[in-house]
Amino acid sequence: MTRVRTRLFGVTTAALLALSMAACSSDDSSDTATTSSSSTDASTAMASPSESAMSADTPFGSACSAVPASGSGSFSGMAQDPVATAASNNPVLSTLVTAVKTAGLVDTLNSAKDVTVFAPTNDAFAKIPEADLKKVLADKATLTKILTYHVVGQKITPDQLGTAGPFKSLQGQEVTATGSGEEFTVNDSAKVVCGNVQTANATVYLIDTVLMPK
Repeated sequence: MTRVRTRLFGVTTAALLALSMAACSSDDSSDTATTSSSSTDASTAMASPSESAMSADTPFGSACSAVPASGSGSFSGMAQDPVATAASNNPVLSTLVTAVKTAGLVDTLNSAKDVTVFAPTNDAFAKIPEADLKKVLADKATLTKILTYHVVGQKITPDQLGTAGPFKSLQGQEVTATGSGEEFTVNDSAKVVCGNVQTANATVYLIDTVLMPK
């Protein structure tokens, strides 16, 4: 009888030890899974702002391919200089730069803080009859009025462009914009062909038509 009790006690003790070890192993596995899940969530949360920031700073539009891929006239190069200087390094904007210099607005634009520029491309100026363009370039007061109408005294993000206007220009009159995503129209006439271009002091939207104040 004593031997039977001893054997039963030994079997019971072994069973209890086995159950205890299994429980500990389960708890450790659960803790590891929880820690791994938390680490994954934290990693995802940390990555999201960076991905959003990268997306927010990316230029968009059909004409962006015409911007140099490298050098001072590229997107990264333009981001280092104030807007008038940045534009002067970009061959797509050479006619605009000539107009800005003629109007004596280089220093004004370069010293401005946090502005948005709707920048007509060379093709936009080409839509204006040559005789009319020469006439405007020869009239500094009119030229200044037209150019400052393309500048808004605040930085406008793509999300704001189609929703937060109209926007008051440095010339004094308002500029309107409609659209969303990567499709925007300014003043119901000018299409944004390369938007969200960053310079040291401005956000630039290249447009295919010159805006004319009333």
